[in-house]
Amino acid sequence: MAKDIIHLPVKEAIEKAGWSVTNDQYTVQFAEFTMYADLAAERVIAAQRGKDKIAIEIKSFVKRSAVQDVRDALGQYVMYRAYLGKIEPDRKLYMAISTRAYRDVFSLKAVQFLVQQFMLAVIVVDIERKEIVEWND
Repeated sequence: MAKDIIHLPVKEAIEKAGWSVTNDQYTVQFAEFTMYADLAAERVIAAQRGKDKIAIEIKSFVKRSAVQDVRDALGQYVMYRAYLGKIEPDRKLYMAISTRAYRDVFSLKAVQFLVQQFMLAVIVVDIERKEIVEWND
């Protein structure tokens, strides 16, 4: 499976933020479907609580049609989240996007509505600096 064009900067930003990447392609298998989220990571949060665990689907939103990009990304995100909720409910799913995608696509009212409607958890990454600039649960 081909990696998204912003895969490496996002991975480095996640690591800079104190997360340990445990899978650089995370297998999500449910019934007859096998899919692959881009990253899985963990971070120790406290001795008594254990670890925070996340899965990250990275999206660059570079297609000519924002509608097609959003439709494809949202469909994939919803499937992953549903299956993860069943097979690994303690792992939270995030969609990682660039600051450009956040500004050009996620600022659109139609997309903001979908983010709220589907409760998308989004990580916004400055690709040049390889840093997380916003973390929305």
